[in-house]
Amino acid sequence: MATDHRASLLPFAAALLVLLLAGGAAADDASSDDDAGTSRTPGCSNKFQLVKVKNWVNGTEGTTVVGLSAKFGAPLPRDIHEAKKSFAVLANPIDCCSNLTSKLTSSVAIATRGECAFMEKANTAQAGGATGLLVINDNEELYKMVCGETDTSINVTIPVVMIPQSAGKKLKNFLHHGASVEVQLYSPNRPTVDLSACFLWIMAVGTIVCASLWTEFVTCEQVDERYNQLTRKDGPDTGTNYREDKEIFEISAKGAIVFIIVASVFLLLLFYFMSSWFVWVLIVLFCIGGIEGMHVCLVMLLARIFKDCGRKTVQLPFLGEILLLSVGIVPFCVVFAILWAVYRHASFAWIGQDVLGICLMITVLQMARLPNIKVASALLSAAFVYDIFWVFISPLIFNESVMIAVARGDNTGESIPMLLRIPRFFDPWGGYDMIGFGDIIFPGLLVAFSYRYVILPYTLFTSL
Repeated sequence: MATDHRASLLPFAAALLVLLLAGGAAADDASSDDDAGTSRTPGCSNKFQLVKVKNWVNGTEGTTVVGLSAKFGAPLPRDIHEAKKSFAVLANPIDCCSNLTSKLTSSVAIATRGECAFMEKANTAQAGGATGLLVINDNEELYKMVCGETDTSINVTIPVVMIPQSAGKKLKNFLHHGASVEVQLYSPNRPTVDLSACFLWIMAVGTIVCASLWTEFVTCEQVDERYNQLTRKDGPDTGTNYREDKEIFEISAKGAIVFIIVASVFLLLLFYFMSSWFVWVLIVLFCIGGIEGMHVCLVMLLARIFKDCGRKTVQLPFLGEILLLSVGIVPFCVVFAILWAVYRHASFAWIGQDVLGICLMITVLQMARLPNIKVASALLSAAFVYDIFWVFISPLIFNESVMIAVARGDNTGESIPMLLRIPRFFDPWGGYDMIGFGDIIFPGLLVAFSYRYVILPYTLFTSL
């Protein structure tokens, strides 16, 4: 008998409903009005702005550094053409807390954080003739430089920007070795309308629509019924009910709550034990699921288009009788997933990740179903509380958002692939717009349920 092309994904589909809850996080905005702990003194009312620090070493352009402007100081130009190039000079002393011995006239001073207040550093650099000040933080975060409570007379007329530790060390090393370093500071605006986010929304909604209509329009002529090898599994109630007539499982109310609890435990494990090998396990699981999902989608589509191919089988050692389509499609899917894994850091890798993700979600939405509105309410309500707690309330307990930290893959150099993403093509700051699989699949389960029990029966009734 031929091996069914969807039955092997059933256990993975259940596990994925836990993994996909990790979701994705978007990049920070280019400006912030966060006034917590800041002074209302005149001269200390700037918005915090992300700043681009372009740099040239001996005339060769280096990697642009992203910094954060201070609450005080001169505003930076929005257009790169309005920004002036200036030579960078190390402050001496390097902390810029006392009278400087280095010549800073018409130059941008570079100083380290610590020893004195940010305002004092800015005043010292300004008194030395500097046209700007770059403060090197003692870690990779961009700390918000604010005014002190005792600062009553503020007259800083130069821009003050904080840069990450790693970028600052590179500039310091170049200057220590006698290199000529030039910098250019500006803070471009983000576009009013994020077209990439609109396209991401279309992808997410399109995935749900495709999954809801898939059975009716794609698989309306099924492959030979003798290939359905799924049988009822007797055993204790695990929160899902397997059906033998189709390769699906129905989520129960108890299963919905169990999913959320297990997902929370798994999220905490990722948060505390996040490492590159752990993320690699998730990448491998994503590739396996993506291969299965793409295989299922391609087999169904091609079987629909080429009906004869959808019925031909071939006998293979150890595997028995399988569909001929699978022989050609599986190697293609495996190569596709491997290429994505190898080049996952490339600028074009988001395409492969989205293709694998969409195929996987369509397949999961075909196999996981809500039996009634009671279960749908339980699942979506629990998922809502889950998201609110781990994104917005968890910082009060863990000092940072657990969901966002896990989605970023903090300190691992990797990111969890269970999300759709698309580059911000028209944003001068670049980055990606992202949405987690959970934000698509859980609403998708409700939409698919509504289509099956409301729209589809009505369509069939009116067609009689």
